Amino acid sequence: DPQQLELATGGKRKLRRFVVIDEVVDELYGSKVREYFEENNVQHKILALPTTEETKSMDLVLRILQEVQKFSIDRRTEPIVAIGGGVCLDIVGLAASLYRRRTPYIRVPTTLLSYVDASVGAKNGVNFLQCKNKLGGYTPPVASFLDRSFIQSIPRRHISNGLGEILKMALMKHKGLFDLLKSHGKYLLDTKFQSYSGPADHGDAALQTTRIAIETMLEELAPNLWEDDLDRLVDFGHVISPELEMRVLPSLMHGEAVNIDMAFMTYVAYVRGLITAEEKEQIIQCMKGLELPVWHGGCSWALIKKALMERLKHSGGQPRMPLPTGLGIAEIFNDTSEETLERAYKLWVMD
Repeated sequence: DPQQLELATGGKRKLRRFVVIDEVVDELYGSKVREYFEENNVQHKILALPTTEETKSMDLVLRILQEVQKFSIDRRTEPIVAIGGGVCLDIVGLAASLYRRRTPYIRVPTTLLSYVDASVGAKNGVNFLQCKNKLGGYTPPVASFLDRSFIQSIPRRHISNGLGEILKMALMKHKGLFDLLKSHGKYLLDTKFQSYSGPADHGDAALQTTRIAIETMLEELAPNLWEDDLDRLVDFGHVISPELEMRVLPSLMHGEAVNIDMAFMTYVAYVRGLITAEEKEQIIQCMKGLELPVWHGGCSWALIKKALMERLKHSGGQPRMPLPTGLGIAEIFNDTSEETLERAYKLWVMD
């Protein structure tokens, strides 16, 4: 922005940034972030917070806003910067959308899940009354800065967690992405999505998988950013999982809960005759290869029925159930009977 450049170099006013950083990320990268701002002569306030699913609340939003008010930012030229995982990006997005009705903010995702999921789109929110993301809005960031080097410091389970959301896009929209995950899943886990000029047979699998995942996500979200159309393929894995995830916190991570939902829905698609037994098996084996859970004891038949009731409430009275109709293709269905769901559930449990 020429105006910002003039401000920065003309000495009229010092550049200022308010940064919210996850406290774990702060331990790992906080010194580099501070060094960056100091070297660039930027006045800054860095607020390190515990941003977890359990702390994802309006209380944390208000705490951020109190500090923003103290720091006093220009609501048009001084964007709030969020550095962390999906929870951090969601909380800061909501805080920014509330401050002076809309303050610009920048997303810097530091986990694989937030890199391919929370960094894209307009949604932000917090949990409320034990319901996932019950309070929130649609305020897109002014930018998302994607840097895969953050991912090298996260545990293997977190990599697997992010692969759940990548697999979602593969099953819904992109057979090529599914094939990449089948062929290179273990390599991506082992190398933590870093690009190496290593074995030629892997190519740059990390760059390819993340790029395709984000591009397919954008294809789905961009024409429907404010969710005026509730028929959304990106809701695959998000029919049962919100209820399951909140019920068993903190034993399941978001991508893991999504994958358990996808595993069940794969069985629903199979029982409906939408996919073959071989395709069902390929999907389940791919999930296991990505070290994702395909079952959880907390996912009872009663929980599934309750989750479907919740789904009807916020989806205009229709289940709007995305189901694979092959590998990399899918449709939305509103006519899955309870009998079909129960048959699929029993087969899933048995397997």
